[in-house]
Amino acid sequence: MPFAFYDRLSARHQAVYRRSDAAGSLVLPGAAALHPLVDELRRALSTEERTAVERAASRLGAGIVERLGIPPVTLSVLAVRPSSSWGELHGLYTREPRRPARIQLWMRTAHHKRVVAFRTFLRTLLHELGHHVDYELLRLGESFHTEGFFKRESSLFRQLVPEADPGTPAGQDSESPRPGRK
Repeated sequence: MPFAFYDRLSARHQAVYRRSDAAGSLVLPGAAALHPLVDELRRALSTEERTAVERAASRLGAGIVERLGIPPVTLSVLAVRPSSSWGELHGLYTREPRRPARIQLWMRTAHHKRVVAFRTFLRTLLHELGHHVDYELLRLGESFHTEGFFKRESSLFRQLVPEADPGTPAGQDSESPRPGRK
């Protein structure tokens, strides 16, 4: 079932939305080879050092896009999440013509300035990479937050963190990004 904003989309964008929604999983070739990079990210977050987290997240992101055969992204990790009345910004994906796509991630909560949980940070990274996948691999032309989008994110997560609870419905994790959350 489409999210509420579907009805406000143009016919062309509704077609893109349906294509996105229909693609509910993503196979990451050689995912097991990336498990050490996932562990590196977990360790880096525990140090609470921004540069270590940025280095680990960049290596993991590069490994993912390489295995998917899509162009690289520039990844940066910033300290405290921006916030306003709408909430906190967890990550941001941007594209500009003739430049590599860019992902920005924030590693500390806005209110308490605590380092975010590993699963939350990894899911945010995968979420932002999901936008890149929509444009570069699926060639959707737009990247909407569809059920398919969240299922693809969860499928990547399960491949990278195999000890994740298999009984959790796809797209639903205790720290999963939800529609409307960036």
